[in-house]
Amino acid sequence: MITWKPTRSEALQVLEDFIPKMGRAYASGRNYDHGPGAHQSVSCLSPYIRRRLITEQEVVNAALEHHGQSGAEKFIQEVLWRSYFKGWLERRPGVWSAYRQGLAQDLDAVSANAGRQRALEEAESGRTGLDCFDAWARELTDTGYLHNHARMWFASIWIFTLKLPWRVGADFFLRHLLDGDPASNTLSWRWVAGLHTRGKLYEAQAWNIEKFTGGRFTPEPFDFETAPIALDGTEPEGLPPLQPVRPARPPERNTPTLVVLTEDDCLPETLFPDHLDIRSVAILPTSELRSPRPVAGAVARFETGALLDAGERFGNGHEMLDAALPESLVVLAERCGARQLLAPFAPTGPLKDFFDAAAPAIAKQGLCLSECRRPWDDAVWRYASAGFFKVKKQIPNILDTMAAA
Repeated sequence: MITWKPTRSEALQVLEDFIPKMGRAYASGRNYDHGPGAHQSVSCLSPYIRRRLITEQEVVNAALEHHGQSGAEKFIQEVLWRSYFKGWLERRPGVWSAYRQGLAQDLDAVSANAGRQRALEEAESGRTGLDCFDAWARELTDTGYLHNHARMWFASIWIFTLKLPWRVGADFFLRHLLDGDPASNTLSWRWVAGLHTRGKLYEAQAWNIEKFTGGRFTPEPFDFETAPIALDGTEPEGLPPLQPVRPARPPERNTPTLVVLTEDDCLPETLFPDHLDIRSVAILPTSELRSPRPVAGAVARFETGALLDAGERFGNGHEMLDAALPESLVVLAERCGARQLLAPFAPTGPLKDFFDAAAPAIAKQGLCLSECRRPWDDAVWRYASAGFFKVKKQIPNILDTMAAA
């Protein structure tokens, strides 16, 4: 089984070990799901990149250095997919709000129907009778990880064969995936369901599963829905510009500052400006905000471990905040004499919801919340206005921009 240690040193070691495979080996083997403990054809860096214990820039630079842009093309594209999804959702935050509202409604509907409740329990515990699906459900809950191809098959079977609500499936993933990200998780499930790219869905097929699991599973075609229809949903209207970081000015160096470390960027030593007047450092674990249902203990432990590792590297000591109490930010700021709060940029998702909930108390106290967003995000997100193809075409420009940064 894979064991992820939530530290930057471990992330760098995993990167170093996978560098030789980032080229041709990745391109030819990345779609094969060999099962728990045998995911050698993919990097397994996603839990680290999710929290930026290692950055996308570092990973892409390593691929370019050892394989060149052409040789590492497929690997670099996969790194960009996660960034694309985050940028797409930043332009359409209403999609996240609709997901959260719809999830609450779906859970209420399932709980009111004994048959649907039983079907959900069987799916989440791996007791549906579909060998491949049940194995993936158990792997997810046991390890916190699934191969990307298995995630697509699983979501397709969940939606079209088991007829379970897609948002409840997305919630199941978000509660258990160590690399669970609000944007890539929500939008990947929308993509499978035919909601992200209107009318195009992902269909799990027996031959595909048999081939790309190396014959570990040999389902019959009739095991799955044979004529799935894309789900219907509300398409986001318009295309608003990217939201600026708050506020639209850099943090003031001479203002007493409370630094807030979050799971969206656990590399503060390369993110925040130097020579700040830092009075205290707060660690803000927010795994519990992912879902109204219980979040896997492994997810919470990995997040807390990553934040503690970041705090130790950053220095200045640290205190733990309670995500259930947004006003705790203000209480700590008052206690340490801070007049401004500094945090990594909070993209659309539970963390942004937390800061939005805390905003009235922050403003009432006369505090200023400043966020730092990495140049990588700006370089990719500006192109994340439609499908991934637009980002894909701009990869050479993105790489040139970041090389010159």
